[in-house]
Amino acid sequence: MEGWLKQFVYAFMVLLLLLHIYISPSLSLEYNNSDGTYGRCIESERQALLAFKKGFSGHGGDEELLSSWGGREAQKQDCCRWRGVYCDKGTSHVTRLHLGDQYLRGTISSKLSELKHLEFLHLQFINESQVPKFIGSLTNLRYLHLDPLDDGKFPYQLGNLTHLQYLSLTGNYYWGVELENNLNWLPYLSSLKYLDLSFNYLGNVFDWLEIVNKLPNLRNLTLQQCDLPPPIFSTLSHINSSKSLASVELRNNPNAAATTSMFKWLGNYNTSLVYLSLESTNLNGSLPDVFGNMRSLVYLNLWGNNLEGGIPHSFANLSSLRWLSLSYNNLSGQYSDFLQILSNCAPNSLKYLDFSRNHHISGSLPNLINFSSLKYLSLSSTGLSGRVPECIGQMSKLEGIEMANTSLEGTISETHFSQLSRLLVLDLSYNSLAFNFSADWVPPFHLERMVLSGCTMGPSLPRWLQWQKKLLNIYMFNARISDILPSWFWDWSHKATQIDLSCNQIRGTLENMSFEFVFNPGLNLSWNLLEGPIHSSVLSNASYVDLSNNKFSGPASFLCAAKVSDLTYLDLSSNNLSGELPNCWTHFKSLIFLDLSNNSFSGKVPATMGKLISIESLKLDNNKFVGEFPSLKNCRNLKAFDLEDNKFSGPIPMWVGVLFPNLAILILRSNLFNGSMPSQLCNLTSIRILDFSINNIFGSIPKCLNNLTTLAREGNPEDLTISHFYTTTFGPFPYFHGVEIEYTTSPFGDIYEDEITISWKGTLSRYKSTLGLVKSVDLSSNKLTGEIPSDIIHLVGLVSLNLSSNHLTGQINREMGKLQSLQSLDLSRNLLHGTIPTSVFQI
Repeated sequence: MEGWLKQFVYAFMVLLLLLHIYISPSLSLEYNNSDGTYGRCIESERQALLAFKKGFSGHGGDEELLSSWGGREAQKQDCCRWRGVYCDKGTSHVTRLHLGDQYLRGTISSKLSELKHLEFLHLQFINESQVPKFIGSLTNLRYLHLDPLDDGKFPYQLGNLTHLQYLSLTGNYYWGVELENNLNWLPYLSSLKYLDLSFNYLGNVFDWLEIVNKLPNLRNLTLQQCDLPPPIFSTLSHINSSKSLASVELRNNPNAAATTSMFKWLGNYNTSLVYLSLESTNLNGSLPDVFGNMRSLVYLNLWGNNLEGGIPHSFANLSSLRWLSLSYNNLSGQYSDFLQILSNCAPNSLKYLDFSRNHHISGSLPNLINFSSLKYLSLSSTGLSGRVPECIGQMSKLEGIEMANTSLEGTISETHFSQLSRLLVLDLSYNSLAFNFSADWVPPFHLERMVLSGCTMGPSLPRWLQWQKKLLNIYMFNARISDILPSWFWDWSHKATQIDLSCNQIRGTLENMSFEFVFNPGLNLSWNLLEGPIHSSVLSNASYVDLSNNKFSGPASFLCAAKVSDLTYLDLSSNNLSGELPNCWTHFKSLIFLDLSNNSFSGKVPATMGKLISIESLKLDNNKFVGEFPSLKNCRNLKAFDLEDNKFSGPIPMWVGVLFPNLAILILRSNLFNGSMPSQLCNLTSIRILDFSINNIFGSIPKCLNNLTTLAREGNPEDLTISHFYTTTFGPFPYFHGVEIEYTTSPFGDIYEDEITISWKGTLSRYKSTLGLVKSVDLSSNKLTGEIPSDIIHLVGLVSLNLSSNHLTGQINREMGKLQSLQSLDLSRNLLHGTIPTSVFQI
């Protein structure tokens, strides 16, 4: 499985079952259902709730639920009828306050402590800093859920909540805020069954395991991303410890399982543990036998560790196992051995199996027909080789197959899918596989995610795609397709969220399209042979569009007809587009990357392009633009700006050096700019590539170059690329959650690494992956006069310096040899005199 597994496969299938069986019955309360059936609430409690509401009113956040408090007259008098408030049907006391579906901004009023009979409290905040101390006075609480908490410090008064059975106090340790903390209050909660303190810093709580072990009724433990220290086992006693711990979630604690103490502790729950996640806990060495002894395990997640070797034979004891992820480890051995062991334990129960990203697991794929319940199989980025057995087509319950980036070879036929009617996800990308289906084949499945890049799908575009009406993600990059893009392709694909057909030889046009994308997709048709005008539908509602390196022609008027408020990335480079750019760029408010280079655009850059307030990379090079330097004063996020090879003229504005603090690349090469270099350019402290060559710039070089601080330091690994994060789609995106496929509508993004052409040692070269290390100043072929500024010797990070073909005078600085990073120095065709310093020959 690829990176989306790491983001989304946080399955809790068993956890939900545990909550239903173990928690809910013991928390069943008698309360009215907010309909006023059982009488009015008590006045003092009503006043306490109104004070609580006041603490969150007028602070933003989701106040819709609280706005119902005090609406109609009956509700105003009876708080038992307010949304989220529940009262005991006999006493009318408020026993339950459930606002978990609203995010509140403000502070919790201490008046809430007057709800002495409160047994259930669930609140979600936007900015609550910590758990209020008065919460400890609500001694009848059985259920307490507060999140997220910015402070993450727990008041000792929580130890008074001795009836508590459910406690969830998640924090904001996503940002790495380290606070002193302790859990000494926790053992007093002897009735606790469910504990979740995720995303709170517990790095200084060295006795966390000893404390947790003192909770005799604990059934669920969740301490995700708490920076837990290695557990101490020597003082651990099991006299009062839980005998029925069923779920342990310690994900993203790189030190939590670094010692054998963790395994000794877990070994006490061989018969009760059902759910275990030690993802990214720095497990190393061989897989211990302790896992194989946990005969009740249903869910085992060891993703992202440093485990080595094979699967111990004790895994054959895991007869209840349904979900197993060993992805992102260093396991080795033969697939036949791995699957033989698993076939002895859970062939009829295993539903989810992930061995991906273990590069040393090798061999061919054995017959999996005995795994009759398997729904998801991921073997991507392993040493898998040979052919895909046709019997995989008999595994009728399969919903997801991912075997990308392996050494599979051979032909994929209709037989491989004969009974896979439930298949939703198929990823066989980057293998030596050729798909061979009859032209009239109708698949038994309806895919939602298809990744077949790098396979041989052509020469024709697969006709069976027209039956995939539910397809959301389609990737066929470099699939050896040389066909005309059929009209039926757009009949269903306008509902997709990701489309990538780049690097093929697809022909045809886009001019007769008449739809709008539904889900803000990413569309990549680059490096094909498409031609004709571009229809506005291609851009409408999209978030990412790459049509570069085709043969599109005509004007750019389609830009004004498109709905582009969510578009973050647009690449139209290397086509045959022409004419003046339309003046409608105000609508492109989200655009981060724009590349119009290598076309035949002409005229002046429209004024509204200065409204691209989010733009970071703007490339207008190799066109026929005229006029003065574009007015981009509002584009203050610019990192890369390229105007090379146009006919821009006039002076370089002073504001260029003032308004762009993040500007790393500024290329004005081969234009008609004139005037002097403004001294304000020395304020470009982030600049790495400055190219003003082949213009008519005159005057002296500013004597403040030492202020260019990025050029004044040598390169480091963090400077390798100049990158930009952009949104590729807003979903829905299918992923496996537990053993079921689910969908997220959260934005998905990617990182674009800028690629720039630079004059290097007399030739033009393109740089991308190491672009950030190419620190260059090129002022050649202008009319510069005066001496070379002495402070240029402070630019020790420079890799290339070209001042040739000017009218510079004076001598070469004797300390020029300090520029030890220089690989190219050109001072030729000037009026310099004197001897060449010996230090230059040391460069």
